[in-house]
Amino acid sequence: MRATRRLLAAGWALARADALLPREVDSLLPGRARWAGRIVRLAAAGGPRSGRPGERLARTLEGLGPAAIKLGQFLSTRSDVFGAQFAADLARLKDQLPPFPMETARSEVEAVLDRPFATVFASFGPAVAAASLAQAHPAVLTDGRRVAVKVLRPGIERRVAEDIAVMRRAARLAWRWARASRRLEPVALVETVARALQLELDLRMEAAAASELGELMTRDDYMRAPPVVWDVVGRRVLCLGWAEGMALSAPGALEQPGLSRAALANNLTRGFLAQALDAGAFHADLHEGNLFVAAPASITAIDFGIVGRLGPGERRYLAEILWGFIRRDYPRVARVHFEAGYVPGVHAEADFAQALRAVGEPIWGRPAGEISMGRLLTQLFEVTAQFDMRLRPELVLLQKTMVTVEGVARRIDPDHDIWTAARPVVERWIRREFSPFRVLKGRRGRAV
Repeated sequence: MRATRRLLAAGWALARADALLPREVDSLLPGRARWAGRIVRLAAAGGPRSGRPGERLARTLEGLGPAAIKLGQFLSTRSDVFGAQFAADLARLKDQLPPFPMETARSEVEAVLDRPFATVFASFGPAVAAASLAQAHPAVLTDGRRVAVKVLRPGIERRVAEDIAVMRRAARLAWRWARASRRLEPVALVETVARALQLELDLRMEAAAASELGELMTRDDYMRAPPVVWDVVGRRVLCLGWAEGMALSAPGALEQPGLSRAALANNLTRGFLAQALDAGAFHADLHEGNLFVAAPASITAIDFGIVGRLGPGERRYLAEILWGFIRRDYPRVARVHFEAGYVPGVHAEADFAQALRAVGEPIWGRPAGEISMGRLLTQLFEVTAQFDMRLRPELVLLQKTMVTVEGVARRIDPDHDIWTAARPVVERWIRREFSPFRVLKGRRGRAV
């Protein structure tokens, strides 16, 4: 009952702020949605409705808790879908939330140390970034190294547990009453999100992820990770080396002298794909607040709380699907979908290939700035419905990260071509995994 009350309260807060179906988009909505929006605004009259739609939504999401804030962070990466102003208004949710007192942060750090604070830190400054779960403080170790110290918010474990309970209640209601939502597997989706949130609350796990992904990133020069200072790591505290450059969310980050936008966008796309394909482990929260950039095209990732993982089968399917789109081989892409079980066997491969061609050809070879991602995503959703495709919980983090990375790359370089950027990484994987030696080795392994 408590989760139901909080769910209703969230809906009421969104309605009162006119952030659910805002009046500014009334003329763009279909008939039923337009009438629904008017009824909601009438029922919730008298709410705090000042500011632009994005500002109203950001304020409301901030008050609703960590899970809602993360939704806002995701939406802010898609200015091409929701509009530049709307995305900009949500951008502060990435790392500009109100910080908690420095004294609280310092006491948390002191609890982790097994020696006096002054023997570890030469200086420890006020928070420079504050997000939904934690905030970061600049510091200098006694040996002169600049570091960032991340500290969880007080009471955040309880807030996250409450958010998860609300999400689970919403998922069960959606499954029961909204039959069209069932192919999106709302219950399994929420469990995937809940697991990721719970892991984020143990910064020892994040330290391990930063160390693991940092080692993976050294194989290429696309992206890097700060080193972990293991002496200052605990369940609620994490210490990493200072990330050079400017946070991509900061004003002027893309105006740094000598910065190559095209190379930067390519490195972001290739860095993500190299992690996913070559290692099956990838940073799954690559929004602008977690990326530091420096000239000419250096990217340093931070905040490794969410890590996505792919098994050998998922990696092969991903590579073959991307390779098929790169070569415009729609029958091959369709065949892989059927082999993976993404499309039920009751449908015809040729029909699915035809639908993929209808999606792929209009955007092939065109710069990102000329492609309407809102229209493309709508068409893709329609195709998944036509062919009874269900959401795969094991791929949720991959799909979410791909959407985020593509959106951030387009913001960096409006002419970014994701297929051209992806080609070297995917081609390398295809050549390696389908080389005669690897195929022969696989056959010998199966024979044994």
